[in-house]
Amino acid sequence: MTTLWIFLALFILVSILLIWLPHFRQTALLKTATKTVRKQTNLTLFNQRLHVLEQELKDNLLDQNEFNSLKQEFEISLLQDIKQGEDEALMPHIKPKGLFWPSLMTLVVLAISGYLYSSIGAYQALAWANSPKSQQKGPLSMQQRIEMMQAQAQIQPDNSQLWFSLGHAYMATNEYKAAINAFDTAIDLAGIHAELLGPKATAMYYDAQQTLTPEIQSLIKQSLTLNPTDPSTLLLVGMDAFLNGQYQAAIDAWQLILDTNQDNIDRVAISNAINNAKAQLKEPDPQAAIETELNNTLTLNISVASALQSHINTGDTLFVFARTTTVPQVPLVAIKVSADALPTQVVLTNSDSLSEQKLIKGEAVEVIAVLSKNNNLKPQAGDLKGHIASLVVGENAQLELNTLVK
Repeated sequence: MTTLWIFLALFILVSILLIWLPHFRQTALLKTATKTVRKQTNLTLFNQRLHVLEQELKDNLLDQNEFNSLKQEFEISLLQDIKQGEDEALMPHIKPKGLFWPSLMTLVVLAISGYLYSSIGAYQALAWANSPKSQQKGPLSMQQRIEMMQAQAQIQPDNSQLWFSLGHAYMATNEYKAAINAFDTAIDLAGIHAELLGPKATAMYYDAQQTLTPEIQSLIKQSLTLNPTDPSTLLLVGMDAFLNGQYQAAIDAWQLILDTNQDNIDRVAISNAINNAKAQLKEPDPQAAIETELNNTLTLNISVASALQSHINTGDTLFVFARTTTVPQVPLVAIKVSADALPTQVVLTNSDSLSEQKLIKGEAVEVIAVLSKNNNLKPQAGDLKGHIASLVVGENAQLELNTLVK
């Protein structure tokens, strides 16, 4: 955008100089020519009169005193004529330059500049910035961020990074097909890279109801061939392995991410995921450990209701906890997840315990999920909440955040 402003400013400046400098130069030359003609005319008349006087002096028609007196008068007259303004006799022959054509050409230059700015400038982005939605106070909701990026994508359709960010924003609002299209556009612009294939495979995975289809497997293989330590691809590999009870494979994939020492990853969340997977492997008998852990867990697929998608903000925190249904209600387990992970699957195990009481297969518990704006477990005004009044330990459930706390 800055480059465009500089280009337009230089274009206008150079054009105005090319239009008006010749005009002012011609006007100045015209005035100079007028003065020169007058001076030459006066000198010619003076020389002619002086020649006549000299001839009369030579023919004895004048004596020396008369000659000197008349010559002095001619010299004084010549000096007075030179000091006077423009010769009235010459002015009718001098046509001054008009301002019509320079003024018209200046207006044309300004009109062209305005057209260029409205066509390829950031007019639409500025229009969005001045819209009522952009003027509201507080952080932007995810839906507003998407609208802003969509408007920017119309102005900069060749910005691959913008399409990449838009794809992640669609993922956060469960618009998986739109996310896939956005990642495809980024790949078309930037080429095939693991950093783009991984997110696309993840969007396709969720769109396929968390099923690793042959097409997704092909994308994963292609991505890991390009970059064996791509975080987004390894996250997907680990998640699918964990959901299918392949805990060691999940640990290996997630540990590989931590070993790369990259800065753009949530190391705490990945470490928690590894610990949860390790908890499944504590028993000597792997099969028995899997069965026991699965029996004493709560697996929840958490999403946000479509009508409340606009209330998701960057920096929100998701708290999921379970407590007894009997009085007094005792908190059993809890987990904390970044809102950026939504929609997500959460597995509550006894490794997330809050008290001495544990999750026991067959017992009913109450499950509550809170999307907090202030990183507070207790629901407050503006938070989103989901609730399951009774869920038997060992079962899976869908938990939707469908209530706006007031």
